[in-house]
Amino acid sequence: MQTERTFLDDLKYQYNHGGMAIRLIIINSAVFLLIQILLVFSELIKGSAGGFLNELTYALFSLKCSVGDFIFQPWGLMTSIFSHFSLIHFIFNMIFLYSVGRIFEQIFDGKRLLYTYFLGGMAGGILEILAHAIFPSLQGQSVVVVGASGSVMALFAALAFYRPNLSVSLFGVLEVRLIILAAIFILYDLLSLNSNDGTAHFAHLGGVILGMISINGISRSSNIINATQTMMDRIFNFFKGLFQPKNKLKVKKGGQHGRPKSDEEFLEEARERQIKIDRILDKISKSGYESLTKAEKDFLFHQSKK
Repeated sequence: MQTERTFLDDLKYQYNHGGMAIRLIIINSAVFLLIQILLVFSELIKGSAGGFLNELTYALFSLKCSVGDFIFQPWGLMTSIFSHFSLIHFIFNMIFLYSVGRIFEQIFDGKRLLYTYFLGGMAGGILEILAHAIFPSLQGQSVVVVGASGSVMALFAALAFYRPNLSVSLFGVLEVRLIILAAIFILYDLLSLNSNDGTAHFAHLGGVILGMISINGISRSSNIINATQTMMDRIFNFFKGLFQPKNKLKVKKGGQHGRPKSDEEFLEEARERQIKIDRILDKISKSGYESLTKAEKDFLFHQSKK
């Protein structure tokens, strides 16, 4: 007898098997709900306690653009890229993240999406802080940055500049090249830098810059995403080794003669895998998805799940 799956079962399944973009959307959703709950309670409590809870929520989940404030609250550089205080802001960013992330994972992989998301958001926050420190018209303003916009713009820019001829269908009607959409977004942010519209345009542009840098020398170990991923893998493996019980007999898998793969071997395999993905995507753009062989479809499917 088949048991009925609950909402939590579906959520867990999507988190484990839906891909990195879905995982990030779920995390953003959880943070959004937590923020809304804290703000509701701050209103219910009222008085000094309510005011403290409100200030604490903003202190934990937003990035203050003053250099002095940032020094005392540096965690905002990380937490702010998952934080949304407005429902409209949250919905728009999640739709954008889903649309861009789905294509990104097909061309690259989930890990690259994750690191581009993090570094893009952080680059956007840093540029916003620098802008408020440099430009006199912005100095003295009490401004906070929240939202995944910088992170999503990094993903979007990486896609657009890596495959400028790739087209997307807007509203299922209009075919537009990604590079044209990217140019429109970038131009809009550039022309809005001096506007007081409550949008962190410098953060958007910081994400764009990181996205463009992330595809420069994409197969080299010095590439910013590859280097960051290698560094973080070493850190995780170090701490994992501290808490993992040591076995007397170790069997190493990977490179030739049972030795672990070097960074160069790993990146060479990644480069060859990327070439194969590009070849398949070019075939899709010329002849359509149905022209792929079963092996090519399986390969593309498995790469999108990594």
